[in-house]
Amino acid sequence: MNRTRLILAIAVFALACGRPLSAQDGAKNKDAFALHDGDIVVFYGDSITEQRLYTADIENFVLTRFPGRKVEFINSGVGGDKVSGGWAGPVDMRLARDVFAYKPTVVTIMLGMNDGYYRPWEDGIFSTYADGYRHIVEQIQKELPQARITLLKPSPHDDVTREPEFTPGYNTTLIRYGDFLAKLAKEKHAQVADLNQPVVEALTGAKAVDAPLSIALIRDRVHPGAGVHWVMAGGILKAWGADPLVTSTIIDATKAKASASATVNTTITQLGRTKTDVAWTQTDTALPLPLPPAETDPMAALAFEAAKFNAQFNQEMLVVQGLAEGNYELQIDEHAIGRWSSAELAKGVNLASVDTPMLTQARLVALDTEQKNEIENIHFLLQADAKDGEKTETLKRLETALERAVQRQRKDAQPVPHRYLVARTEKKAS
Repeated sequence: MNRTRLILAIAVFALACGRPLSAQDGAKNKDAFALHDGDIVVFYGDSITEQRLYTADIENFVLTRFPGRKVEFINSGVGGDKVSGGWAGPVDMRLARDVFAYKPTVVTIMLGMNDGYYRPWEDGIFSTYADGYRHIVEQIQKELPQARITLLKPSPHDDVTREPEFTPGYNTTLIRYGDFLAKLAKEKHAQVADLNQPVVEALTGAKAVDAPLSIALIRDRVHPGAGVHWVMAGGILKAWGADPLVTSTIIDATKAKASASATVNTTITQLGRTKTDVAWTQTDTALPLPLPPAETDPMAALAFEAAKFNAQFNQEMLVVQGLAEGNYELQIDEHAIGRWSSAELAKGVNLASVDTPMLTQARLVALDTEQKNEIENIHFLLQADAKDGEKTETLKRLETALERAVQRQRKDAQPVPHRYLVARTEKKAS
């Protein structure tokens, strides 16, 4: 039974027992998530990390799901990097400047795509990768003994939506690299997250639905598009104990005086009903994920559909029980959101996949994150290339701008009350 069904089942049981649920029923679930207030997260990796997409997705998850937590995120991805380092410096220089200097409490490591040199498996190449990766983990544990480390199994080389370039395909090498990382994580008491299998499954599902479009999910076979990056972020979030539930609201309209029989991550006030309508004010403590609109990003929509992404990570449930049989329109802040039948509302609808004011707010947060990451990227590039003192003032100005951008992110993620109305309509449910 998934988390959402479990919550609904508990709610029904609570109704039978006469005990209302509150937002505190979801508190234990929040505490189970790996990132806590005050954490500093460094994402270390190659060009796939440097894309600043799966990393921004995780940042946006925390901002929208836990707006009260102050978690700092730093992206230290460099294109072309291997376990030995790259253009931004050898690995020990990279670790000192791009990881240790931030004193992170959490570090993720994503390396491997470049380390296999896009060739069939070779024992010597793997040995270099294994020794180099082990060195990175050991240096982090030596310098930051309290840091929690998550090793990321490399995202796939796309040998799914088109024929592999050689037999059995480069992704078989990356899978074996991931198998090594799972063993290393166990040895070093670190976590491991799989960024390969979930994407392969999504690519396989996407190819079955729309083979021509599926090729565009990872156009160059290496660097994923936005939708696949969300799937990759999901692999990390799952390893970190992320709950799919954004909010859960159950309105009981069976009696003349309606009641909120169960709420999770939200507060219901000013609840009332007429003969045909139910209205209330709802203040959520979480927002839906700012996924790109399907109409503007069909590739992402295909990835989400194939990965069943909303079911796994993005459940904003509304249940309205006891309505007279018929069709109803949901309005939020006097704007029509959608139409459902009384039976559909009694079963529950997922508002996370609907254009709501909450989704608009979440997308504003995502825009803030994008702007923040642009500043951070320029700062990173200047710092990595710094050879004289002339850039010091520039770096300071960028750091000030970065602080302001973070403040804007957190401000825009704060809860806002919304007025809900479920009104009887003669129009058919959409």
